[in-house]
Amino acid sequence: MGGMNSGAMTFARSLEWASIGRTKAYEEAKAGHLRLTKIGSKTLVLRSDAEAWLARYANRQNAA
Repeated sequence: MGGMNSGAMTFARSLEWASIGRTKAYEEAKAGHLRLTKIGSKTLVLRSDAEAWLARYANRQNAA
């Protein structure tokens, strides 16, 4: 798990994948735009959630 093509990424990998920082990711999660999934002590981002977030984020940026 956590690979670039798997169904889920670690939080750190998702930051790398999206080219965003930790603060921005937590802001997006707090605003309800990015879903984070906890399994035990590990925070994961499902690839489908990351891709959906990125599409919505791009649309929000284009609309601004």
